[in-house]
Amino acid sequence: MPNERLRAVLASTGWTYAELADAAGVDPKSVERWVNLGRTPRRTTALKAAEALGEDVHALWPALRQARRARTVSPELVALYVQRADLPVSVFVEVLAQARQRIDVLVYAAVFLHEAYPRLNDLLIERAAEGCMIRIAVGDADSANIHQRGREEKFGHGIESRCHNALTHYRPLLGVPGIELRTHGTTLYNSLYRADDQVLVNAHIWGVNAYGAPVWHLRRNSHGGMFDAYAGSFDAVWETARPVGGSTHGTD
Repeated sequence: MPNERLRAVLASTGWTYAELADAAGVDPKSVERWVNLGRTPRRTTALKAAEALGEDVHALWPALRQARRARTVSPELVALYVQRADLPVSVFVEVLAQARQRIDVLVYAAVFLHEAYPRLNDLLIERAAEGCMIRIAVGDADSANIHQRGREEKFGHGIESRCHNALTHYRPLLGVPGIELRTHGTTLYNSLYRADDQVLVNAHIWGVNAYGAPVWHLRRNSHGGMFDAYAGSFDAVWETARPVGGSTHGTD
């Protein structure tokens, strides 16, 4: 069945088969088959052709709207926990203890770590002494986003207190070589606990405290993917965060 939409666009714009073929990187006979036989090109080729014509690719080839098959299991997924409360604190500790190059922590408070494992600071100091670069970003208790999260989770000012507590827990690390501590006021979609090529992602659900939201344990593979997306989001937040007073990088 001919692709009348494509035929009309070519006629109205004056594009020839040869010109469109050159723009899309194909043979003119391929373009002819697109028009007269209604063939659908590969997605990347279709995108090039549609961009050249200034048209919506899905308007030219509606078949490309079909969703790609979802993977049943990501090769990066190590484990999935229905809620953080199901995850023993020892898992967080073991992941962080394995780090040799980098530890990144992005949270609003996560005081459960220090409460359940009082030696957390000692662990971080030990990792830093072994050459591990450690970046910790906790929530700025004065941030409007923190206040909003408290209202959404029905904790009121409780979340602000937890942010203050988190900062108190981490303050002894100020000045330790290899460890940086900052506060951030971003909308926190996920809490991240990264150790080299592993990351524990505590997803956040509107109106639900973090302990009731799921956690997935990812391990980076050679193709990047989900792990790299979360690592990139940490870097973006880190750039906006403020160094805590007493560190070597600025004042709070």
